[in-house]
Amino acid sequence: MTPSEQSAAGWRNGPPAALIEHILSRYHDRHREQLSELVRLARTVERVHGDRDDCPPGLADHLAAMQQELESHMQKEEQVLFPLLARGFPPLAQGPIAVMRMEHEQHGEALRELDAITRGNALPADACGTWRALHAGIAEFREDLLQHIALENEVLFKGPDDDEVPQDREAHRG
Repeated sequence: MTPSEQSAAGWRNGPPAALIEHILSRYHDRHREQLSELVRLARTVERVHGDRDDCPPGLADHLAAMQQELESHMQKEEQVLFPLLARGFPPLAQGPIAVMRMEHEQHGEALRELDAITRGNALPADACGTWRALHAGIAEFREDLLQHIALENEVLFKGPDDDEVPQDREAHRG
């Protein structure tokens, strides 16, 4: 079982509010920290090593764009969707869930572009400590974001017993 499957399995039958709190503290707060640091590290690497052929051009700008998109996404979840889901699954949640799923796909595209820019997160043998920290941070962020998306798509946005979003989660608890 992958880490994202293990994480999802532990939350399937729990209350939505507890899962939402976990997502906020484990992923939203962490992504904000990660991306700020990754953008800073990437700007340093590009400034110091930008003349090297193996220095990924545009990495800092791509990370900054990911940071902006992810921040906008997380704010929509925090201000609109999560309050709806914490109260159950009213029909009003279906539209925001559809938007969040679409944005999750866009985050996946951004991760694929990140892999392309970093050549699969390849690190030169003679990379400095900052460059090594950047690539380690990218690997951690990538895994965290994939787990975050899987947890929302596979658990939070679904009913406890089916693949579709129920109209009222409480009605599905039996």
